[in-house]
Amino acid sequence: MFGKAYSAAVLGIDAELILAEADVKDGLPCFSMVGASACETREAKERVRIALENSGYRLPVKRITVNLSPADIRKEGTAFDLSIAVAVLTAFGLISEKAAENSIFLGELCLDGGVNPVPGVLPAVCRAKEEGFLQCFVPVENAREAAAVQGILVYGVRSLREVAAVLNGNGDLLPCIGSVPAGEPEREQPDFSEVQGQRMAKRALEIAAAGGHNVLMIGPPGTGKTMLAKRLPTILPSLSFEEVLEISKIYSVAGLLSGGRLITEPPFQAPHHTVTPSALAGGGRRAAPGLVSLAHRGVLFLDEFPEFRRETMEILRQPLEERRITVSRYEAAYTYPAGGILIAAMNPCSCGFYPDRTKCRCSQAQIKRYIGKISRPLAERFDLCLELLPVRYSDLLGAAPQEGSAEIRKRVETARNRQRERYRGLAAVCNAELSGAEVRRYCRLEKEAAERMEEAYKKCSFSARAYHRILKTARTIADLAGTEKIEEAQLAEALLYREPDRKYWGE
Repeated sequence: MFGKAYSAAVLGIDAELILAEADVKDGLPCFSMVGASACETREAKERVRIALENSGYRLPVKRITVNLSPADIRKEGTAFDLSIAVAVLTAFGLISEKAAENSIFLGELCLDGGVNPVPGVLPAVCRAKEEGFLQCFVPVENAREAAAVQGILVYGVRSLREVAAVLNGNGDLLPCIGSVPAGEPEREQPDFSEVQGQRMAKRALEIAAAGGHNVLMIGPPGTGKTMLAKRLPTILPSLSFEEVLEISKIYSVAGLLSGGRLITEPPFQAPHHTVTPSALAGGGRRAAPGLVSLAHRGVLFLDEFPEFRRETMEILRQPLEERRITVSRYEAAYTYPAGGILIAAMNPCSCGFYPDRTKCRCSQAQIKRYIGKISRPLAERFDLCLELLPVRYSDLLGAAPQEGSAEIRKRVETARNRQRERYRGLAAVCNAELSGAEVRRYCRLEKEAAERMEEAYKKCSFSARAYHRILKTARTIADLAGTEKIEEAQLAEALLYREPDRKYWGE
């Protein structure tokens, strides 16, 4: 006797279909599993056997062999339990094989036959929909996220008995069809209107939001670096449904979708400087997205940047350049998106008051050593570098009303719409993601701007990487101004954001 049922294995933020095959024969009674499984997956044979008994199924004493195919894909986690149980019941003739052939089953079995939630349901259901499956059975706690996938029936189940009843046509469980779960209820968010002074920093963050650029802020304590960074998500453009689904997949794989709600706002991650490299980049014993991926299409804020461990900082080089990160393990390599905006904040010296020599007591060697914690190649990967000065007392009085996040966001949305239209059909969705060839095509300079760029390149000894990042920044400034070609004034502003870079890391 033979039975089968489909499940899915999560690889990165995508999924591959896994076929659970059950073969039942006469012979020495046993329950064996094959097919490249991790230890928690191999333990499924005990969970499934006891769950079947406690669900009221008295199976004949037989030799049961379960294979998870394809065998060359490593199966980790407990999400295969439900498909294994359905395959066994199908092999014994307790479930119709035809009823289960267009279904996918995800869930961990309790010993009493209940179904526990599992991570990675959203990418698994997306994959099932692409492959033409008609329905999926998931734990009731995962039903809301699965229902975001249009065109497939979603059954949120609490027990193995419920699954069998629906497949045998005698259950009263109704599917949830096309119900897109909303995000968290809106809470009062910080606003740029609360920030007094720092006009240049506000302008730089507007440019960063409009073009997806990374920003390094340097300044003494109390100048508003953290305050500004926390308000950046409030001016980022609204997420499209495709972006909502992409971000939610990452959180689903990480097991962080609260109540099955999709992530509908740009995420904000701000780890402490003691964070480990694997927590930031991803990985661990079982590969999982790191904080750099959880901030995809949002903001990753690293405060007190030089206090992070050197290996933790240097691990950011690949995601800053490629907007994705690859975590390699012995059995496979997993790629996660990393297209968020990196905002790093730091003091100019260990005491924090350089270049104010009335307060700073650090020697030049100490200042150089402190700045040297961040390598020049890493510093070059920031598109904008800002030096913040202490806020003036007159600004703190707050006499003049400050521009709010809503007004800034309108300009950012307009600039992003220009970019989406310009790059339609390309991999890039914003200026910061342009490749070298695309920079030459889309970042055209007017004659005066080209002459100024050539002069600055020779005088400042810019690298090719810095040159391209300056052009990308200038392209965003031009988009905010509504011009197709980059004018000299726009290029000059982009060059201005490289001055602190040259000051602290230059020769």
